[in-house]
Amino acid sequence: MRVIKKYGWLILAGAIVLTLFISSSMSYQQQTVVPLLSRWLPEQAPWPWLAGIHFTYANAPISTEAMGFPAFVEFFIRKAAHFSIFLVFSFALSHGLTRLAHRPGWHSLAGVAASFVLAAGDEFHQSLTHGRSPLFQDVILDTCGAAVGALLAFWLWRRHRSRR
Repeated sequence: MRVIKKYGWLILAGAIVLTLFISSSMSYQQQTVVPLLSRWLPEQAPWPWLAGIHFTYANAPISTEAMGFPAFVEFFIRKAAHFSIFLVFSFALSHGLTRLAHRPGWHSLAGVAASFVLAAGDEFHQSLTHGRSPLFQDVILDTCGAAVGALLAFWLWRRHRSRR
């Protein structure tokens, strides 16, 4: 039980690394939820204001008109997953390092730096997987999520420290 208390956050960070490796090994066709969303969602956007959303991400047009509504929804699910998994990874790593690091604040910087390296490595791994396209934009998105997670961990650490 002591090991879990001391290293639990670092174990969670390691589990996320393993999950990312397995996920990067799968092709887009193995991961897509568009067929499932197509059963639940209409092909066209149900609200007119959604049809007005259009932008470019990694030189690809993103809109309900260009992709269809189910693929449009999946795009946001995938990007939210990118952001949130790296937020949790960075938080877990940063929070886990607070028990091991003796220099204040460095644990959060280490969380963001490790997240950036992991994100870049994950995209490189995707480049080796058939049917996947690595995107530098995803590395930036992942790092932004990591920064939020590290800031949250730093804020909690400071709050806990100030209460002592």
